[in-house]
Amino acid sequence: MFLSVFDMFKVGIGPSSSHTMGPMVAAARFLDAMRASPFKFAGLRASLHGSLAFTGVGHATDRATILGLAGFTPESYDAEKADAALQAINEGHQITVDGLPALAFDPKTDLIFDYDTKLDGHANGMMLMATDAQGDVTLRETYYSIGGGFVMTEDELAAGKDTDEGAPIPFPFKSATEMLDMSKTSGKTIAQMKRANEVSRNGEIHLRTGTKRLWQVMNDCIDRGLSTEGTLPGGLAVKRRAKGIHDALLAERGLNQPAPHTINDWMSAYAMAVNEENAAGGQVVTAPTNGAAGVLPATIRYYLDHVPGASETHIEDFLLTAAAIGGLVKFNASISGAEAGCQAEVGSAAAMSAAGLCAVMGGTPEQVENAAEIALEHHLGMTCDPVKGLVQVPCIERNGLGTIKAVSAASLALRGDGTHLVPLDACIETMRQTGADMSEKYKETSLGGLAVNVPNC
Repeated sequence: MFLSVFDMFKVGIGPSSSHTMGPMVAAARFLDAMRASPFKFAGLRASLHGSLAFTGVGHATDRATILGLAGFTPESYDAEKADAALQAINEGHQITVDGLPALAFDPKTDLIFDYDTKLDGHANGMMLMATDAQGDVTLRETYYSIGGGFVMTEDELAAGKDTDEGAPIPFPFKSATEMLDMSKTSGKTIAQMKRANEVSRNGEIHLRTGTKRLWQVMNDCIDRGLSTEGTLPGGLAVKRRAKGIHDALLAERGLNQPAPHTINDWMSAYAMAVNEENAAGGQVVTAPTNGAAGVLPATIRYYLDHVPGASETHIEDFLLTAAAIGGLVKFNASISGAEAGCQAEVGSAAAMSAAGLCAVMGGTPEQVENAAEIALEHHLGMTCDPVKGLVQVPCIERNGLGTIKAVSAASLALRGDGTHLVPLDACIETMRQTGADMSEKYKETSLGGLAVNVPNC
């Protein structure tokens, strides 16, 4: 089983990896299919299903789909150009993109939120269609945004491509048990094994430069969030709080010794800064999703700014270890809130972060596995019920608490010798089963929980 660190961590835009980035990626793939087709096209249509329909407006899924059909991609997204393109499409009812003729598209009639038709492959489904001059559909594809920005066609998902192992790698562990066994046999850490896998596929230079860019984007996102005030878009009138908290913490530094629990406020400020940026549609890194994007960067920032002896030279090991754990969760369960609730998003992020922190603080592979298990175990059953379908309440604060849990889990694991009762594999399987049993109301549909008990207008 191989999921690259660059699969788990992708540079993109907010507010959602599954509902914003995924549809944009799917649309780009559909354009490529159109370019490769012998048919002549004159128009485009799209329909959103399941969670993409129910929370699509709050997650900007409609906007992302239209921009994807207009040639925009998450990794090269330019907000100013995107706004201009949307205005032109809304006014001219036409999309012009390289390699294709001008295509008729009226956002009001050609993009449908289908609340009634549930597609079989995944809760996040969408259909993209191209039409001829008479308006008949001549090319149609169903896509599923399966979490973390990963996109599969209906055929790819049915064929099991989401679990395709690809070319052989040195350490093909598919479970935490296999991971620990390979570590013991080889004498390598989890990060070292993951590094060997990465280098075998993409080379050492790609790994080194790529991980540096990931942390740069993460850290820049924290800094933007810590310096920006205002009200988040979407209609809930949620005010940004990270800057105010951070400013107060900086002011208190010169006073008498603060209470020990103040460190929690630092961690929360870092995490909330990221998720406020995400909620505003800013540039973030999936970790492993946008909704949970604040936990891992905040944990790294806590390590660098508050742990004696910390060094940026260890960030690559942190990311590699975290990606190894995230890969196990995705392969054996889910990282999608629409599939398994927020336990699959913030829970996975906390497990990945706890593992990464434990590793860079000298933890053994057994302690790293224990840290991940502790963090995930105490997110089991967490629902995904965003108010008004926005990635704001309870999502922003939840990332702060997820960071605190991650750091606590790593600390507890480091206090032990790695032996513990509940294996990480059992915890991941429990999360999968819990997600399968969870009511659809609590899986990113905004049809239950806080979403229906908090006034949102």
